[in-house]
Amino acid sequence: MGTIAAQEPRLNDEIRAKECRLIAYDGTQMGIYPVEQAQRIADDEGYDLVEIAPQAEPPVCRIMDYGKFKYDQAIKAKQARKNQSKVETKEMKFRPKIDIGDYTTKKKHVLRFL
Repeated sequence: MGTIAAQEPRLNDEIRAKECRLIAYDGTQMGIYPVEQAQRIADDEGYDLVEIAPQAEPPVCRIMDYGKFKYDQAIKAKQARKNQSKVETKEMKFRPKIDIGDYTTKKKHVLRFL
């Protein structure tokens, strides 16, 4: 059985669209630009051009620091895993030659677990 990897967004020269809706680093919409011009704007600012919504018409690209974005995503995923509730399975063993006193004590413990 293979695992399905999350598809990474295209960035910089991997973007295949002719034009894109550009979102600046601070989150403001800059408008529709040709991808080459959007790439130059991102390079001038020292950031990456990341295609965040390839299905949109035109595709939505954002100027961001992709390394920082990946790091923040990893931290959020780690925090989500840490906050997940774990199902704890408890066991109680009863042997065939158990004394009646031990049996009643263990039975009380089992009922307390439930």
